[in-house]
Amino acid sequence: MGGEEEENRWPPWLKPLLKEHFFVQCKFHADSHKSECNMYCLDCMNGALCSLCLSHHPDHRAIQIRRSSYHDVIRVNEIQKYLDISCVQTYIINSAKVVFLNQRPQPRPGKGVTNTCQVCYRSLLDSFRFCSLGCKIVGTSKNFLKIRRRSPEKKGAPCESSEDSYSSSSHSRNTSRFPSFTPSTPPRMALNFRSAKRRKGIPHRSPMGGLMIEI
Repeated sequence: MGGEEEENRWPPWLKPLLKEHFFVQCKFHADSHKSECNMYCLDCMNGALCSLCLSHHPDHRAIQIRRSSYHDVIRVNEIQKYLDISCVQTYIINSAKVVFLNQRPQPRPGKGVTNTCQVCYRSLLDSFRFCSLGCKIVGTSKNFLKIRRRSPEKKGAPCESSEDSYSSSSHSRNTSRFPSFTPSTPPRMALNFRSAKRRKGIPHRSPMGGLMIEI
């Protein structure tokens, strides 16, 4: 019964959205210059779509995914019509307020940081509890809250939600047992190849005793 309550707490499209791969070429419209898949239909939940695919989804709820530093984001004015995003930190990118879809863990918090994401520990402003939608799903689950209550380290402020008020508890760094919705990131092979090409040549001595530098 508890598992069903957890599933019903969120819209059925949310977890599939967070696991989806965006910004890949559409297999149906590969010859078009608009073949990049950065749209998602909340009604059909049938994967990432390009702008040409939307003609087959008339009157459906479709949202656009954008990218910032290789991470997927969505504009607040689009997602808040369908989802309560309270306690998730927002960012301003290209003059628009956005939220990240999935977690972006930091190796270590910066100096003077007083507040971090309760799931992945990314630095946050004091008024937020989560860095992304994925972290909010994990951080407000019953299993996560039970574990946090066992640790007396730190308590956070409760979220003010339009649907329910989430109680907050203490930190627990053992988050490996909780699901991660982040899709795998493709390797940045092109960047590595370019950086390898920039290596300087090996200096060689000329027969006359001077130093000849190969550029």
